[in-house]
Amino acid sequence: MSATAVPVSPLRRFARREWGPLYARVRGALVTERWRAIPMTLAAICLTSVFQLVQNQSWGYQFVQNIGAVRAEDPLLLSLLRTPLSLFVPALDLPVWGALAQMLLVFGIAEICLGRWKTLFLAYVASLSGTLYARVGVGLGPDHPIGLPEIDKTVVDTGPSAAVVGLALYVCWRYGARWTAAAVVVAMVIEVIVKTNLAGKEHIAALLGVFVLMLIEAALRRRRERRG
Repeated sequence: MSATAVPVSPLRRFARREWGPLYARVRGALVTERWRAIPMTLAAICLTSVFQLVQNQSWGYQFVQNIGAVRAEDPLLLSLLRTPLSLFVPALDLPVWGALAQMLLVFGIAEICLGRWKTLFLAYVASLSGTLYARVGVGLGPDHPIGLPEIDKTVVDTGPSAAVVGLALYVCWRYGARWTAAAVVVAMVIEVIVKTNLAGKEHIAALLGVFVLMLIEAALRRRRERRG
């Protein structure tokens, strides 16, 4: 007697198309290597936790600000030097567990799917895009469509969140999760509409910075294919 085929629901078919390759890659790495698959992500979480602990001490707040806080009013060279560590300085007014959960999920998936060095590069590009936008926006002023008020030059940049949204967009694009990538973009646009603060606008800048890299990579791939 032949087995009766079980019909696959549209939702399950969508999930397989959207997340199947990504799920298979991540699951395979975690099953074979476990935590050894994401050493950079674990190190980033530990560093962020240390920064959170130190900056909440009376003696440590200024130290963390001096090495990892980036503001638009800072000299450009100083901002560039601080930007790599700013990825791991969580916001004081937000629960640190949220930042750590985001990093574990998004940094971990990106490290497995892209490798640690490309993950760090994309995270830096996303964060740097937000940092540079803040400087340009303050220079343009509040009357410009993409300008920022003068007060925003004293606001500390977004920390790991800009890197998280940039990495999420790239990984989804790379593994064919187009609807999820679109959802990330829509969520950031809604954030800017609902909360017109610097962090939301820097998230959009981070997405644009990563999107430019995606366009360049796609153009180079097409060029290689034509030559091949």
